[in-house]
Amino acid sequence: MSPVIRNSFAIVVFLLTTNFCSAQDNDAPVKENDYTAKQNPNPFRILTSGKQVAIKSSKVIKTIIVWTASGHRIIEQKDVNASSYSFRINANEKLFFVMLQLSDGKVYSEKIGIQ
Repeated sequence: MSPVIRNSFAIVVFLLTTNFCSAQDNDAPVKENDYTAKQNPNPFRILTSGKQVAIKSSKVIKTIIVWTASGHRIIEQKDVNASSYSFRINANEKLFFVMLQLSDGKVYSEKIGIQ
């Protein structure tokens, strides 16, 4: 097969495959989680200032667990029964995960960064 025919064949195959393949379906329905996340933001806020962390919630906080990115648990507080909670982090890591259980039984988790 001559190089011109081979190159032409390769171009035709390439164009046909890109025409039939698409990266994303434009008619995909909106997922319920995407919609509810935009309509119902988390009922709490996590504020950081240096190594001081404050959690303020519109609902009563039942449980707080904080652990490092390497998996070490640094805070586990049950029966908080308050709408706000603050603590100081004494670990030398930068990334932490916070898990909250609120009075309605829902559990939320969020990643935070500390300077």
